[in-house]
Amino acid sequence: MEGTKPVNKKLAAALSGGAVLVLALSGCGGDDSNEKLDSWAKQVCDAVQPQAKKIESANAAIQKETSDNSTPEDVQKTDAQAFQDMSDAYKAIGTAVNKAGAPDVENGEKKQQDAVKELNSISASYASLKKQVDGLDTKDQGEFADGLKDIATELDKLSQSGNDALRNLEEGEVGQAMAKQSSCNAATASAGATQS
Repeated sequence: MEGTKPVNKKLAAALSGGAVLVLALSGCGGDDSNEKLDSWAKQVCDAVQPQAKKIESANAAIQKETSDNSTPEDVQKTDAQAFQDMSDAYKAIGTAVNKAGAPDVENGEKKQQDAVKELNSISASYASLKKQVDGLDTKDQGEFADGLKDIATELDKLSQSGNDALRNLEEGEVGQAMAKQSSCNAATASAGATQS
């Protein structure tokens, strides 16, 4: 099955770029106390941690498929499930940020709304990638490899375009409040470990 392996490696590389999106959640530690903001950060971080784990597992599943001598059917099944999990995870994070309300900072409401919009859009993109994988013809290996190549390209775009509103949400005081939360640090640390 050599034909699909290099392509799936490309897929895994693109995916690990995308999976870091939400895990860039810890900023630099700060000592300024803002109880309202700290409680907002705790609510978001606690909700993000299980989803970050889910994203990490989906990423690991695709990575594993690339190292095994997998059939196109296996690759299709694993990738489709991974994209579904990621879509669900980003949607859940969007819901959590929405539920937490606006952080107590300047332009907090706009930052929150932009981040929610972006998380939902990332979720929708992964759902559409799942449909694409499901639609690939596993009987024709050349066609299957080409289809995976297209998906890897989409993933690449997704991982590059996906950070702005999140980064915006997490800058300054919000990032500092999040950095104090052990759940955010745990999510970021485990993500960092998978990248090395």
